[in-house]
Amino acid sequence: MRKAFLQLHGAVVLAGLTGILGRLIDLNEGLLVWYRLMITAVTLWVLFFFTKKLQRTSFREVLKIVGVGAIAALHWVTFFGSIKYSNVSVGVVCFSAIGFFTAIFEPIIARKKMNWVELLLGLIAVIGISLIFHFDPQYKTGIIVGLISAWLGCLFPIFNRQLLQKHTAETVTLYELSGGFLFLSVLLPFYLNYFPADHLLPGWTDLIWLLILAWLCTVWAFHLSMNALKKISAFTVNLTYNLEPLYSIVLAFLLFREDKQLADSFYLGLLLIVISVLLQNWFFYRAHKKASLAANA
Repeated sequence: MRKAFLQLHGAVVLAGLTGILGRLIDLNEGLLVWYRLMITAVTLWVLFFFTKKLQRTSFREVLKIVGVGAIAALHWVTFFGSIKYSNVSVGVVCFSAIGFFTAIFEPIIARKKMNWVELLLGLIAVIGISLIFHFDPQYKTGIIVGLISAWLGCLFPIFNRQLLQKHTAETVTLYELSGGFLFLSVLLPFYLNYFPADHLLPGWTDLIWLLILAWLCTVWAFHLSMNALKKISAFTVNLTYNLEPLYSIVLAFLLFREDKQLADSFYLGLLLIVISVLLQNWFFYRAHKKASLAANA
């Protein structure tokens, strides 16, 4: 069990590292994600070919998974775009709005009753972001792009829950990343026309960071979280992943001294977001405990 918890926290730390790498890599956000997807997809095709973990799937189902992969690709582009137009701390804070968007769109897509508690908690996070937006106008573009990223980020987990009822996690992951790569390959020429890049090919330093982003923060993080799920409940995994923005902000403060760039409004907004996350975890824990007691009764 101890090993599983270490693996889980390792996966969360690696996920938190993606924001740091987004700042370190000197590439346009579109190109950054395109290289990440290419390296990751090729790596997974090789791994799953030898391990034979790929599930046979109909062409229609593959198209569904590829469509979700396109949403994931756009989410990553806007996430890294938010960081490049502001900084790591602001980018990951905007990602906290994902709870608000999930509370709105999950009932619509999954055809379930709206949870007004989740909506209220998500709204508290949005108020926190609005405080940063209002008092720190220099990050206006980054915040807007970050909110788009959070909206896109809420969609593909909702669709993934439906896909994982029919397919293995390895199959969904492989086709999503491959589909995201193909989608972005078609979109990239148009994207670069509107958002020109200083250079198309990564330098040696960028290549190293890209390999770390693809192999460690994507492939290895996925492997760690899947192994942890064999011993730890999905409930615990979901709670632990709420630490991801915190890890990113701490690393950004240590590596880039972003704490010196941020006004008091950032910390006030961050406090509201932390409160919303803690309350969300508390309600989530109560609901999970109540369900467990009912099941054992």
